[in-house]
Amino acid sequence: MSPRVRPTLVDVAQKAGVSRATASLVVRKSPLVSEDTRALVEAAMAEIGYVYNVGAAGMRAARSRTIGVIIPNLSNTFFGELLAGIDEVIDGAGLATFIAHSGESPAKQDVFVNRMREHGVDGLIVCPAAGTEPGFIARLRDWGMPVGEVLRTSAAGEVDYTGMDQAGGMESAVSLLAELGHSLIGFVAGNLNHSARDERLGAFRSAMRRHKALQPIETVIESTHAAAIALAQSMAAQTSAPTAWICHNDVIALGMHKGFSDSGLVPGRDVSLIGYDNVAEADLVRPGLASVATEPFAIGLHAAQQLLHRIDNPDAPPERRTVPSHLVERGSIGPVGALA
Repeated sequence: MSPRVRPTLVDVAQKAGVSRATASLVVRKSPLVSEDTRALVEAAMAEIGYVYNVGAAGMRAARSRTIGVIIPNLSNTFFGELLAGIDEVIDGAGLATFIAHSGESPAKQDVFVNRMREHGVDGLIVCPAAGTEPGFIARLRDWGMPVGEVLRTSAAGEVDYTGMDQAGGMESAVSLLAELGHSLIGFVAGNLNHSARDERLGAFRSAMRRHKALQPIETVIESTHAAAIALAQSMAAQTSAPTAWICHNDVIALGMHKGFSDSGLVPGRDVSLIGYDNVAEADLVRPGLASVATEPFAIGLHAAQQLLHRIDNPDAPPERRTVPSHLVERGSIGPVGALA
């Protein structure tokens, strides 16, 4: 038995009764084709078993129609929302996404970059692993790789960047706690060394300075539920502990929520607690966790749009975009007078 001949785009065009050029526009998801024609061509593709040869098309167009995304932590749902935003744009543009998890390891990050280069990705979106050296981005640029940083930056001002408004979100959190009568406010920072941590801590310090009557307390812990639970249990036993806490992220805040609750303190009544990033779990605990919404889906959208623009305009100057953040109030915050 002779092997089955692979259907071609000419076969699709003949089956659908259109020109080859029109069939080509459909497989490349061009907006120039009417919905009726698109449906007709797609039905013909399905009937004869035509599969678009991306590799061959990439050779013809000098592009692979793929992009790479490297993120540091897949276990945090925040990054899942970020990826969903990236995929919304990349899929809509007819490209595919390769996703890699660096696990906060610059060495592992380098390995993934090299693998993605081997597969000829058209560009990269990177949330740099903690401890990434500035030379990381310089190497990518020397290779001619279109690249954008997201959420964190290791080469500020030298490459496209999309992130969040750290100052606005922190100011709204500190201001509300001040209005509620809290004067001793703690900030729990993560122990990983990256720009987002530094920016968020800096935003806390600036907001506290603007409210001169407030006293800041800073604590650094591992960004895990277990470490946060232990910290909350320790603070619950101290009479001089802050009456309100702002956490670097919701992972820490949810851990502290449990730690306080397990110690007999009710967030919002006995202590006030604010997280950061407003992940879905913040609304599942009781009382609900107040959190600064940093809009990871929107950040992902902008980062992907930015990369596609960079691919088409490699010599354009670097662009910085920030997405506004805002406080989502829930039951974990309350007036200091209620704390007794």
